Amino acid sequence: MDETEFWELIDASREAAEGDPEEQADLLVERLLRMDPELVLDFARHFEARYNRAYRWDLWGAAWVLLDGASDDAFDFFRCWLIGQGREVFEGALHDPDALAGLLGDFDEEVDGDGEELGYAADEAYEQLTGTVAPDLGIAPAPAEPEGRPVDFENERALAERYPQLWDRFRE
Repeated sequence: MDETEFWELIDASREAAEGDPEEQADLLVERLLRMDPELVLDFARHFEARYNRAYRWDLWGAAWVLLDGASDDAFDFFRCWLIGQGREVFEGALHDPDALAGLLGDFDEEVDGDGEELGYAADEAYEQLTGTVAPDLGIAPAPAEPEGRPVDFENERALAERYPQLWDRFRE
């Protein structure tokens, strides 16, 4: 599976789920179940590599503003959700996290921002296909700490200055 095929699966499942992350995860599992287990592992590698790339302080700050706070787990689930939004939103957020203000359409804090189930889709499909737990993917683990300069989540003024577009759209 190449990168284009990975993003096509993400996009098709998001569109079919009409943006609901839990439904998207279910549809993604259904689509992965139609594939060879090795392709499911390829999908998992693509997903994990992007998940690790998004382990950055600046994205965590953006998630904090969007979600009005983001614990370690909430940020993990946010990164899964961000991948689920597709290539344009994901890459745009990595380029400039504040640009999420313009990249995102409607944002419902109760539904959006949490893609926990998306993070398990490949594992679930692989286990259903093979009856075994997915093997190690053979990719480098995420760094111990997020990349970049730490963000002071408790300083609202600093957050408003660092993420002016997100702050204007989602916090005021």
